[in-house]
Amino acid sequence: MGMHRHLIFLLLLFLLLLLYAPDLPDLPRVVALSEDVAPGTLVAKVNVSCSNTSSSPNVTLHGIDPGHPFNPIAVSADPVATTTFWAEVTLRAGAQLDAHQVNQYTLTLWAACPGEEEVEKQLFVRVTADQALRCDTPFASVEGDVVQVLADVAPWTPLYAVLPQPLGGLTFRLRNHDTPLMLTRRGLVLAPASGFDPSKDIQTFRLEIEVMDHHGHNCSGAVRVEVLPPRRPRVTFLELQQAVTVPEGTGPLELVTQVRASGDNIHYAILAPTAPVLFTIDEMTGEIRSTRRLEVAHTHLIVQAYNALHPTDHATATLNITVQGTDQRAPSCVPAIVVTLVTLRCTGAEGNLHYALEGPPASRSHFRMDGPQLQVNTTLDYDSEATDTMGFQFTATIVVMVGGQPSQSTRVPMLVTVTPVNEFTPVCPNGATFTVMETAAFGSTVGRVTGTDRDYPRDSLEYSLEGGPGPAQPFSVDTHGEIRVVGPLDSQRHKSYRLTVRLTDTHNDLDPANRRSCLCDVTVRLQAVPAQVPVCTPEVQELRIMAGLGGHQPVTRVVCQASPNGATLAYAITGGNEDGHFRLEGNTLFYLPGDLAEPHTFMLLVEVWGGPSAPRHSTVVALVVHVTPQSTAVPPSTTPRHTTLQKEPLVITRTEAVWHPVAWFVAVLTISGALLLATLGCAARNLLCSNRDPGKLLLSKSSRLSRQGRPWGCAQDGDREPRRDHESNMADLLLASCSLLIVRGWLHIPVTAQQRELG
Repeated sequence: MGMHRHLIFLLLLFLLLLLYAPDLPDLPRVVALSEDVAPGTLVAKVNVSCSNTSSSPNVTLHGIDPGHPFNPIAVSADPVATTTFWAEVTLRAGAQLDAHQVNQYTLTLWAACPGEEEVEKQLFVRVTADQALRCDTPFASVEGDVVQVLADVAPWTPLYAVLPQPLGGLTFRLRNHDTPLMLTRRGLVLAPASGFDPSKDIQTFRLEIEVMDHHGHNCSGAVRVEVLPPRRPRVTFLELQQAVTVPEGTGPLELVTQVRASGDNIHYAILAPTAPVLFTIDEMTGEIRSTRRLEVAHTHLIVQAYNALHPTDHATATLNITVQGTDQRAPSCVPAIVVTLVTLRCTGAEGNLHYALEGPPASRSHFRMDGPQLQVNTTLDYDSEATDTMGFQFTATIVVMVGGQPSQSTRVPMLVTVTPVNEFTPVCPNGATFTVMETAAFGSTVGRVTGTDRDYPRDSLEYSLEGGPGPAQPFSVDTHGEIRVVGPLDSQRHKSYRLTVRLTDTHNDLDPANRRSCLCDVTVRLQAVPAQVPVCTPEVQELRIMAGLGGHQPVTRVVCQASPNGATLAYAITGGNEDGHFRLEGNTLFYLPGDLAEPHTFMLLVEVWGGPSAPRHSTVVALVVHVTPQSTAVPPSTTPRHTTLQKEPLVITRTEAVWHPVAWFVAVLTISGALLLATLGCAARNLLCSNRDPGKLLLSKSSRLSRQGRPWGCAQDGDREPRRDHESNMADLLLASCSLLIVRGWLHIPVTAQQRELG
């Protein structure tokens, strides 16, 4: 008997251990969080106490919207207390808090230790308004930021971008309007629509800009745009080398020749010899005159042309001046300098004329003299590296001698400039395919188209988008081939875009109008952001309605939320709609009264999905609707006539949440219950039969009849001491039975929540 009591005590102790639950001593509590904190910030650290130290507890968040800004709970063990753990609540990546929209989050923390009951408590996170908007230091300074541009920039060119912190949801306003510059809604400063005036000197424009966010915070600053004159043309001589022959006896200050150069504010000077004796040059016109009466001589002059306002911009030319005697005059040739393939016409000397070419080997290998005619020996190629090394110019000297006598010779400088010819068409790149996220922001770079051109200079190309940006192709291509996003992207409508980019070569021909182009196909693929399944609350509803007499009556509304927020959801009844008694209009379920005579239960399945994506991500909501037909009293046929007023139907929404334990827990509990019942049965049988007298089993019929109503084999009424033990054992048995009933009730008590609303 003592053993039975000990066994019952152990069973009760086991049941009490099953009812033990973890503890969250820090909750509930309130924490304050500023809306400008960075993602990943620690919001709160909660203490979790467990009685079992075999493994860490499981702590999860419940009861908040799917788009909440918090990470899943991270649990770590306390290094000192083995039964204490710490649950950390942090902000997820990309979280943006807005105290004007949500100023408090209510977090429900569910904690469960291994082998223990779950417990839930609440943590309140209060969001406070952030600090004022901040602008960049150069922009917000008194002088403002400074940007320099050339006057020949194209209209609408972005010149400056205002970048305050934090970005997003900002508006930009121009305080002063006395400027031709423009300010966009995104904070970009653009060149005027008609461009700048290139005839003016340095121009300065100041813009005062105010930035405001959606909270009403603002900051301001200024930017000064300095417009510089366009690039000036370089000083260049029209003829780099000249050969001049003057007769002996030319008087002082007589015109010998004139040099000409192109550029701005051109002035001329003789560099060598440093102290010219025979010749002088006019600084403004470039006319070279003699300083005295000339005698037979040969003079080499180096003349410089420079920009008077910018002396570093200069060029030089060489002049060979020969003063010939009247008695042995060398041949006079036309032209005096060869700049193209011509035939020399030389006169003024008797005898046979001989022509020879002197100069660098590269020039002599490309040209030859056929009598007085200068001819090309080999093909000239402007696009070759050898021609580039020579500076696209070949220099040599044509020597014309009379009878082969060097004393009676004329030297004609040769300067042949190879000009470009646009021979080749640009070539498109191979596999011009780019990928961009469908959530890319305006102005984001997608990639760069890189074509090739064999003409010199290599790959001198301009890029443009055929048709321009628009709804059909939300991209732009600048002159350098950079592809940028200029419109909204939607991978549901367009998986990819096919852009036609025109490649046009530049600076490849002497005639700027002679240009070649080609069209290239560029593919931009959109990378979709994975769609998520809609979340419906609750997923199972049990409803009871009273059927009306006419029209369709509302039953309930299916409340679901899509991700991302704001996406359109579609609803459809996919099962259980017998005879079409129900209809969905949007997310509202209506009952269509019919010929239903008896109460009936409908189990409807409603599918919810988020738009026309493929494959479709959907959620199924189960609706259990108990319909009770409304009985209408029929008035008697006698007078007076009564009218029965129809009451507004009462729609009752009842939601029951039942705890469903895991399978292994049910199996263990079932086996334990069976063992407990077997033990109690054996104990009861032993208790009932322990006091029975074996010698009185064979009783007479009269004796047995006299004991009707008493347990068979039990002690007689006269046995007082055994009866007391029997009563004690019966009390113990009653106590164990009550404990078993308590356990059974604890395992089957559902958590029921009823919600009633008028339909």
